[in-house]
Amino acid sequence: MTELTRREVIAGMMGLGLTGYVLSDEERGRGGASPSRPNILWLIAEDFGPHLGCYGTKEVWTPNLDRLAAEGVRYTRCFTTAPVCSPSRSAFMTGMYQTTIGAHHHRSHRDDDYRLPEGVRVATDWMRDAGYFTANIRTFPQGVGFNGTGKTDWNFLYEGEPFDSDRWEDLKAHQPFFAQVNFRETHRAFTSPRRADPAKVEIPPYYPDHPVTREDWAKYLDAASELDEKVGRVLRQLESDGLADNTIVFFFADNGQAHVRGKQFCYDSGLHIPLLIRWAKNFPLPKHFQPGTVDHRLISTIDFLPTILDIAGMKKPPQMQGEVFLGDNAAPPRQYVFGARDRCDETVFRFRTVRDARYRYIRNFTPDRPFLQPNAYKERSYPVWNLLKQLDAEGKLTPAQKFLTAPTMPAEELYDLENDPHEVHNLVSSSDPEHQAALRRLRAVLEKWIEETNDQGRILEPPEVAAAKGVTKPGSNPNATAIRRRKS
Repeated sequence: MTELTRREVIAGMMGLGLTGYVLSDEERGRGGASPSRPNILWLIAEDFGPHLGCYGTKEVWTPNLDRLAAEGVRYTRCFTTAPVCSPSRSAFMTGMYQTTIGAHHHRSHRDDDYRLPEGVRVATDWMRDAGYFTANIRTFPQGVGFNGTGKTDWNFLYEGEPFDSDRWEDLKAHQPFFAQVNFRETHRAFTSPRRADPAKVEIPPYYPDHPVTREDWAKYLDAASELDEKVGRVLRQLESDGLADNTIVFFFADNGQAHVRGKQFCYDSGLHIPLLIRWAKNFPLPKHFQPGTVDHRLISTIDFLPTILDIAGMKKPPQMQGEVFLGDNAAPPRQYVFGARDRCDETVFRFRTVRDARYRYIRNFTPDRPFLQPNAYKERSYPVWNLLKQLDAEGKLTPAQKFLTAPTMPAEELYDLENDPHEVHNLVSSSDPEHQAALRRLRAVLEKWIEETNDQGRILEPPEVAAAKGVTKPGSNPNATAIRRRKS
């Protein structure tokens, strides 16, 4: 049986859920020669919106990522399926909505033996079957000067070892590889060297223009500048090891910015992330990819896995919900992207959202609760969270800012992103026929998605369960809690 035929057979077996077949070491590309298929490297930032120089952000210094964008493609409409790390990572690592696979509550199922539904697997399992070596890099060569976090943060248990290695040094001799590097800089607390001028940063209108706000936003941008510097070190190491021309590089974030109304909320500020892709020079460019351009298609992070499977020569498993967006097998461009937020920490909300190229619609299933519902993590980490409460008591907030301190939330929200990019004018009650048509359409699309994807969030966690599971214990390791190691 030739290698090509053998891989076709394996791909067919995986499509039927018959995943017991394992490739030999030789077939998995474990020699040191140039790979017959490209390596794939995911560079993943934490809690980061599209706040880079190449996206037009001021007071941030990101020459390495700007160069990556210039050498590849910059995507302007990439969205996560959840505005917080563990459900988002559970989704993009499986190509499935977290609400479908029961991974929708933040840092849930860490101690109850919960497994993924039958036929749902993590990216590394699929890529191993495709002949790829897998790595979640913690340890770099000394010259790089820092180590990766090795973050996984999945809301399910994993039997065995999810990655083959955590060492950068193993990549050169194990090609083709699928590796990821996680960067913590833009996760709170922000501790990067000072560079941005608080007086010059651009503040969204839903925040009070106050020294506390400006200082906090400047620190976030400084963290982005440090993130860029570390990404640059990794890219230079890729070059010095002779791997760059054989490696496709993805840069993206696990969810949006770690600010009030960003992370954990279903606005663009919580779901919109940067996506930069640079193709491997030694491999032909796929359809829908032209270096040095900007791509405005709607992309969901659950599309990453089926796309890299296609690059690896594998067919997308039939039940996988993400879509291929590059190459001959690319699906038609998305009309909609979807997002969801459920219990985060000890705080229970249920939001569902759909966005097209122009509008975002949000359905709030818990409208009786305030936006600033008690949350210990935000109260101790987000200075603007507390500033809003203070200024509200003093009567110093604008209507857009006061929305965040209201005792309840609207059951529905509709925003015109073309004319209102900060999503501050709720159009649900608008008399404009165009807006009302968009409301009816998106409401129906969201209801259909909830039904067709078997949304597991219809029933909220009991309050006592949310309280018990919500607060991360001091010293706990979110990178390890979702993984069960193979027994010796």
